[in-house]
Amino acid sequence: MKKHLLLISLCFWASFNLSAQNPVKRALKPSDVYRLKTISDAKISPDGNWVSYTLSTVDSAKNKRNADVYMVSWDGKETVQLTHTPDGESQARWSPDGKYLSFISSRNGLTSGQIWLMDRRGGEAKQLTDLKKGDLEEYAWSPDGKKIALVIKVSADTSKSKVPKPIVIDRFQFKRDVEGYITRSSTHLYLFDIETKKIDTLTKGNFEEESPVWSPDGTQIAFLSNHSENPDKNSNSDIFVMDAKANAPVKQLTTWTGRDYSPVWSPDGKQIAYLRTTSSEAYIMYDQSILCTISKDGGEPKLLTKTLDRPVSSHKWTKDGTALIALVTDDRTRYIAQFNAIDGKITKLIDGERSFTALERHPSGTFLTTMSNPQTPAELYVFENNAIRRLTKHHEAFLAPLALASVEGFTSKSKDGALVSNLLYRPANASKTEKLPTIFFIHGGPVAQDEFSFDLSRQMLAAAGYNVVAVNYRGSNGRGLAYCKVISGDWGNKEVLDILGATDYVVNNGIADPEKLGIGGWSYGGILTDYTIATDTRFKVASSGAGVAMISSMYGADQYILQYEHELGAPWKNFDKYIALSYPFLKVEKIKTPTQFMVGESDFNVPAIGSEQMYQAFKSVGIPTELIIYPGQFHGITNPIFQIDRFERYLKWFGKYLKK
Repeated sequence: MKKHLLLISLCFWASFNLSAQNPVKRALKPSDVYRLKTISDAKISPDGNWVSYTLSTVDSAKNKRNADVYMVSWDGKETVQLTHTPDGESQARWSPDGKYLSFISSRNGLTSGQIWLMDRRGGEAKQLTDLKKGDLEEYAWSPDGKKIALVIKVSADTSKSKVPKPIVIDRFQFKRDVEGYITRSSTHLYLFDIETKKIDTLTKGNFEEESPVWSPDGTQIAFLSNHSENPDKNSNSDIFVMDAKANAPVKQLTTWTGRDYSPVWSPDGKQIAYLRTTSSEAYIMYDQSILCTISKDGGEPKLLTKTLDRPVSSHKWTKDGTALIALVTDDRTRYIAQFNAIDGKITKLIDGERSFTALERHPSGTFLTTMSNPQTPAELYVFENNAIRRLTKHHEAFLAPLALASVEGFTSKSKDGALVSNLLYRPANASKTEKLPTIFFIHGGPVAQDEFSFDLSRQMLAAAGYNVVAVNYRGSNGRGLAYCKVISGDWGNKEVLDILGATDYVVNNGIADPEKLGIGGWSYGGILTDYTIATDTRFKVASSGAGVAMISSMYGADQYILQYEHELGAPWKNFDKYIALSYPFLKVEKIKTPTQFMVGESDFNVPAIGSEQMYQAFKSVGIPTELIIYPGQFHGITNPIFQIDRFERYLKWFGKYLKK
């Protein structure tokens, strides 16, 4: 008897210990928004021993996001939080001697951002600049550490009256999300002397300059500007170069009527690598970036990736200047590649079902990168010897208690024969043989793509027991220029065919319960939600976020005036086209899908009127609906409580119709 009791006791303790070592994982829930952090803007110290970065966290008590500056040692063994204020810091940059970290902050009650300087060895940060006029947008240290190039935006109205004045507008492009109504302003480069605190003006005129980059010898600055006759009527930007001193002449290096941007000097200072759009048109939406180089003296550029037919980004020169390392956006991934600086020959360095999103060169010639995969939010990694080594582990606590959805890719065929790349999120521990309620959550853009990276929204929906499908419909990038451009001026057509083709795939392959299908998305994802439910009645429920269905009413109401004129033409000349693209609103009586509409109250990207019109139409014809407007929010919902509320409302609305 004692032996039996001992055996039972040993089995109990073994089971207890096993449970303690392997606690049961739980599903993701909306309140986990409070626990998720964001890493950004990583920079390597001049000696290569440290990496600075910004870590954004949420203070749940104050319902506020805050960004602090951190640094991690290159070996990953030590992490130090450098700032601790509730005011937030951004654009942390190393001084060229590596002794200081600077950043922009409006701490201590300042009404505008100023540059602060912190000794990396410790101590309080000290305010470096005291700009009396304008808003500091960007800054860049000179190589010798004696000067800083500033980008300052100055409004035409500099009065300090406490009484609000009428907003007087005379620009063609007169509104933009977050910025609001756009009045006359100028953004110029200035030179700040560290020792004397004197500021010299570098550029003048009615232009907007940005992205200053110093030449390696510190004698010149490259920057971006649009010097066309009417910048509001095109998407142009060119690269300019000038000596780093007041009243120096400005030389225009590039002349492409599309966009030239992201200049990076070669190590020897003789060339500038940059990105260029494939399109030279006045308005550029469906496009992908080409990696180019040009002599610092100008001339004909080399288009290194013209035949690659994939977008390139985050380019950096190798240490010897013979090649460039860059990110390539490919089908559902972003990989790291090397390009020969003479002929553009590509060598893929590292890929896989993951997404790399940034690159910085280490003094040794290796690279720092940011990487995410479906199970891990973005962290910092060292890329060396064709492999990655993890530096930061800020998300371990977030992930520890969670059972996340598995993610797999699949290819569907649309009615017209197009092959479409998709992602399927299956709930944790879900059987692959069980047909589940399935939600199609559609990305915005439209020129974006769903990747093998961490996606909180789709993970949240999957945690509630749904299969979730992400569709890289035509218009998405990563599949080549033709795949992207084919929807120009033809919205809500081929994209809907692609969504329905993916729907057929998951139904026919026993993945989705055909009686329990839902669809939703934000921005262009909300627009496509409206288009899809107006085309097919099989979806039992929908959620349309920041969308629009009556295109014919939006000319001049949102920020896309250039797109309307260049894709559809002026409405008084081509109104039939506007009417054709407004079919979800004009055929609302054919819609059978109960739909939830959401939008930010201050959204100037896709204004609230787009959601309000559809909500009103649904109410008029008797389709179940609800309208949620988030006060003070722009196109992106940034308030943490509202982010949680949105997830809770998704789950309640979809559950009402799919969990019966």
